[in-house]
Amino acid sequence: MAEYMGNLRRSNYCGELRASDVGKEVVLCGWVAKQRDLGQLIFIDLRDRTGIVQLAFDDKTDREIFDKAFSARAEYVLCAKGIVQERSSKNMEIPTGEVEVAVNDLRVLSKAQTPPFEIVDDSKTSEELRLKYRYLDLRRKPLQDNLIIRSKIAKAARDYFDENGFIEIETPMLIKSTPEGARDYLVPSRIHNGSFYALPQSPQIYKQLLMLSGFDRYIQLARCFRDEDLRADRQPEFTQIDMELSFTSMEEIMEINEGLFKRIFKEVLGRELETPFEKLTYSEAMNRFGSDKPDMRFGMEITDLSKTVKDCGFGVFSQAVQKGGSVRAIVAKNSAKILTRKEIDKLTEYVRGIGAKGLAFIRWVDEEPSCGFKKFLTDEEFNAVIKETGAEQGDVVLFVADKDSVVLPTLGALRLTVAKKLNIIPDGFKFVWIVDFPFFEKDEESGQWIAMHHPFTMPREDCLKYLDSDKGKVVAKAYDLTLNGTELSSGSIRITDYELQQKMFRALNLTEEEIEAKFGFLVEAYKYGAPPHGGMGIGLDRIAMLLSGAESLRDVTAFPKVQNASELMSESPSPVDKESLDVLGIKLCSE
Repeated sequence: MAEYMGNLRRSNYCGELRASDVGKEVVLCGWVAKQRDLGQLIFIDLRDRTGIVQLAFDDKTDREIFDKAFSARAEYVLCAKGIVQERSSKNMEIPTGEVEVAVNDLRVLSKAQTPPFEIVDDSKTSEELRLKYRYLDLRRKPLQDNLIIRSKIAKAARDYFDENGFIEIETPMLIKSTPEGARDYLVPSRIHNGSFYALPQSPQIYKQLLMLSGFDRYIQLARCFRDEDLRADRQPEFTQIDMELSFTSMEEIMEINEGLFKRIFKEVLGRELETPFEKLTYSEAMNRFGSDKPDMRFGMEITDLSKTVKDCGFGVFSQAVQKGGSVRAIVAKNSAKILTRKEIDKLTEYVRGIGAKGLAFIRWVDEEPSCGFKKFLTDEEFNAVIKETGAEQGDVVLFVADKDSVVLPTLGALRLTVAKKLNIIPDGFKFVWIVDFPFFEKDEESGQWIAMHHPFTMPREDCLKYLDSDKGKVVAKAYDLTLNGTELSSGSIRITDYELQQKMFRALNLTEEEIEAKFGFLVEAYKYGAPPHGGMGIGLDRIAMLLSGAESLRDVTAFPKVQNASELMSESPSPVDKESLDVLGIKLCSE
C-alpha cells in the first residue's frame, strides 16, 4: 500500500547537497536509482532531475524505516527525511559525493515493477525500446539535461526579445492551406464538411499581417508542422523562434539575432560569442564548401580545376567541362594511410549513392603519387593539378566531374564525410551568415522556376530588371544563419508593394485564380498601407541539439517521432472509429 507525504515537504533537491550542508535536516523526494544491502548497512541512491544523493540506513535507524529501505527496489518513489552527514567513503565523481543523508523518516510513495531496461546515463538499450517507454527514458540525466537546456534557451529568447521591444503574439494553429515547400498536415472540419484546415508550416502570412496591423516587433515561440521525410535534424512538428520587424533592414535583423545568440550562449553555456558573425554569399558558400550551410570549423575547401583540365586527354574531365559542367576537388591532408584504396572505394560508392557518376583520386603515399588518370594528362597538366590543389606527399585528392548542380553538393557532402572519418573537426561553435540567395530555382522535374524561399521575399532592387528576361540572375534579400553545418534560421525582407507582389506571382506562373485562392487575404491587405518589414524563423530544437551536443533532434524533444513519423509510446497515428469519420464526412478508400 502506497504511503503519503503527510506533513513532509521537500526542502532540497537531491543534487543540491554539499559538504556545507552537513548537520542540516532535509526532506528529499525522488526515485531509487540503486539499493545496496550490506547486511546491517543499507545505502539507497535517490535520484531526481538535479542528480543523485546517497541515503544511509544502519543499526541506529528505526527498524520499521530500515525494513522499508530493505524492501525498496529500482524506481520506487520515496520521500526521505534525515540529517546530512559526511560520507565515510567519498565519491568525488558526483557533486554530492562528500555527503549522505542519515534517514530518520521514510515514506514509500509509489512502488515500481522492474523496468524494461536499466535507467542509467549511458544506456545501451535500443532506441526503439527506449522510445516505447519514453517516460522511463526521460528519467535519464542526459535527456533531462537536454530538455533543461532547451527550456533555458526559450527563456533567454523571451527575455531578450522583451527587453528589445518585441510583443509576443500567438497565431492560429488551424489555418488555410498555402504552399510553403512541404506538404501540409490537413485537419478535416466537422462544421464545414468537405473542407480542411492545415496545421501551420510556419506563421509566415500571419506575422506579415501583424506588421500591417501596426505591431512593429512581433515574437512567438511557434509550433510548426511539415509532412515530410524525417532525418536526424528534422521532426514533423517543431518549435520556431519566430520574429518579424517593421521599418527595418537586413543588417538590423542580423544584428538583433547576433545579440540573441550572444545572450543564449552566455546564459546557457556561460560562453562569450564574438560578433559580428562571418558572412558569405550563397555563391561563395557553394563554390568553396559545396553547401549553403557549410561547417566552417575546418578547411578542406573545394578547388575548381576546370580551366586546367578542360583540354586534357582524360575524357571524364574534359567532357564534363565541354558540356558546361566543371571538375573540382578537395584535398584530405595527411590522410593517405587512413584513406586506403578500400576506403576510397567506399567513398566512391557513397558519392554514387548521392548522384555522382564516380570519384577520381590521387593518393600520394610514396615519393610518387598514385593516380589512375595520370597517363591521360601531360606532365605539365598533372603538375598544375598538384600545384592548384596544394597536394603534398601524404595527402589524398578527390575529384568529381559533372554539371555544377551535381559536383558542388557531392563534394560538399564528401567533405563532411571525409572530415568525420579523419576526425579533424574541432570542438567549438562557428556561425556564418549566408546571403544573396538566388530568388528562383529550377524544379528538376517540371523545369518550372520556383521560389527558393517563398513568394513574399523581396528581390534585390538592382535585379528587378531581370524578372522577365533572366530569372537566374535575380537575387533575393534573403539570409540564413548556420552553425557548425546546420541551418539554424532562415529569413528575408518581404515584398510590400502590391504591384511588385503581383509581378512575382506571375513570374512564378501562378494564375489569378491560384493567387486569390491561396493568398487572397494577404494580397488584399497590401492595399491598405503595408510598412517595409522582414523577419526570421529560428529552429529552437536545432539550437538545443547543438548546444547540448545531442546527435539527434529526438534527444531534445520530449516525445519525438521516429523516421516513419510515428510516436512509439502512444502508438500515434492510429485508426479512428467509423462514427468519427462519418461525422467528418470522410470515407476511407479501403471501405
